[in-house]
Amino acid sequence: MNRRLIEFGVVLFFASVPFWLGNLYYLHILITTGIFIIAAMSLNLLLGYTGQLSLGHVAFFGIGAYTSALISIGFDLELTDTYTFVFEPKPVWFSFLCGIAFAAICGWLIGKISFKVRGAYFVIVTISFAEVVRLVALNWIDLTEGPMALNNIPPFTLGIPGLWELTFFKKEPNYWLVLALCVVSFVIVRRLVQSRAGRAMIALRENESLATSVGVDVTKYLVLATVISAGMAGAAGGLYTHYIRIVDPDVFLFIYTVTMVIMVITGGKGTLLGPIVGGLIFGILPEALRGLAGPEVQWVIYGILMILVVYFLPGGIVPALSNWWRQREDNQSTSSPGDAAPGTAS
Repeated sequence: MNRRLIEFGVVLFFASVPFWLGNLYYLHILITTGIFIIAAMSLNLLLGYTGQLSLGHVAFFGIGAYTSALISIGFDLELTDTYTFVFEPKPVWFSFLCGIAFAAICGWLIGKISFKVRGAYFVIVTISFAEVVRLVALNWIDLTEGPMALNNIPPFTLGIPGLWELTFFKKEPNYWLVLALCVVSFVIVRRLVQSRAGRAMIALRENESLATSVGVDVTKYLVLATVISAGMAGAAGGLYTHYIRIVDPDVFLFIYTVTMVIMVITGGKGTLLGPIVGGLIFGILPEALRGLAGPEVQWVIYGILMILVVYFLPGGIVPALSNWWRQREDNQSTSSPGDAAPGTAS
């Protein structure tokens, strides 16, 4: 069957979910899972296709969230005793794009600085950056409200002011919005990976010295991956803040980066479907366990399952399924009747 037709069928199936899923809480879980799948896809671009582990990736998620929130609600910033800078609220679509752009710019700056060092040093730089951004959000109370959080953040609104507007108050339109952004993110990653730049990134992951010797500009392609990855994470943060409609410094917690890494590793890093499969499993699993066990037991089961997946499927779920399907097809082709010796009875 044509791959495009299968992909269209899968998207159509997920688009139909709000019509037959009657429980709005389950729909909420799918929305938040979809947001983190976008973040996981962005991390996979770095971890899976360039081999660079970023443990501060949540910083770009939080930057997108705070930037989009602040621009959409407006803010006053006292610069001197006599002058206060007043920023009027802007449309949500504009603030959302600004959040993506600012996250991408931060990704460019971090990439230019930190890709002069890699390995453990790059990990330390990214963690430090995430902690610095968290402290800024926590302590710059005049701008971010600190631990009191930014609230009354407007939801997404599409349309022409005064003529026609669609406000994303309900869960159904938010679900379709997240699904659309998931599809767009997937297409962006796939087009990039299949391009010349993507092949250069994979070459750097496999053998950086060899790639450099044939003329691949290491810093250029690593920074490009970081910029696109940071922008996608910023988009996920913007979706999160306009859906939840409140954001505080906890959005920078390290556990969110760990969640993204788990989704990528267990699903299959360096594969297009890995973050999606890992995200669906480990995004929905905690809620599936909620009715079966207490909170402590839930996390024990969650951890054991993750260890089992990593132990028995070290390449991830998607590569394991791909290998199984390939072996199955090979076995069928070798045992087909057409391969029988000439002259045998039919």
